Amino acid sequence: MKKLLAIAFIASLITTSCKEQMETNVSTNDQKPDLETDAQFANQAHQLVYDMVQNVGNYNQLLEKQNVIYTYTYQTPDGKTDQSTEMYQFEGELSYGAYQKHERTFPDLTGTIVQGYDGTNYWLNHNNHNILDEQKLKRVAFNRPTNYYWFTMMPKLLDPGVNYDYIKEESIGDNTYDIIKVSFESTDNSPKDIYQLYINRDTKLVDQFLFTVADFNKMEPSLMQMEYENIDGLLIPTKRKYKASDWQATVTDAPWIYVNWTDIKFNNDINNQDFQNKAI
Repeated sequence: MKKLLAIAFIASLITTSCKEQMETNVSTNDQKPDLETDAQFANQAHQLVYDMVQNVGNYNQLLEKQNVIYTYTYQTPDGKTDQSTEMYQFEGELSYGAYQKHERTFPDLTGTIVQGYDGTNYWLNHNNHNILDEQKLKRVAFNRPTNYYWFTMMPKLLDPGVNYDYIKEESIGDNTYDIIKVSFESTDNSPKDIYQLYINRDTKLVDQFLFTVADFNKMEPSLMQMEYENIDGLLIPTKRKYKASDWQATVTDAPWIYVNWTDIKFNNDINNQDFQNKAI
């Protein structure tokens, strides 16, 4: 039981930290690198990340899709599940989630909860009634950009303010990987998370990566492993699982936390008004 509680606690920290990391590194659309022109690389590691992103689909290609709707399912080792219908508008990075299950997120509420980010405000409603509770709105401010960031993480690795270092080549099983350290510039001298990407030399995909939770002084990494699907020409890591690990990416005996994305549809008939809070 203590191990399960620890894993759940780490999961909540990861959610918080990913949100804060995204807010630090998010750039406006006019700051996106022009990936249609000749890229300028800081070093070999930068070029390897660039090649990976061109393989899965860059941010300009996401913008061409306009938006996405999909089903998000998150399950912890103790069996608690969140399931939501997620909706994002890539221009402006708007975010919406309608939770049919929320055993981790607001388990005290019964019935559907809807949370969103309209480009200016975070909002929450429950059974079509507006929720103004400050602590709950802080959680929404964690969830919305975090879910968006995980979905768009690979192309956003080319955002401004990202640093790349080549660590080493390593063979795992039948695969050979280029291991790249990714770090983020800090404007306030506070510690930032570190990612360690395992880029498969044959497929040019990130099969797994390590990440820290610097904002909570958790500098020992967690290991994320992924499987991809081709959705409308983009390679999306739709099956994901993670657990505590070390810098050698050791697969420990700790239970996995599972995150799955299903029923992904791009170019839906939605607009910015669909991200407004319509609760009374």
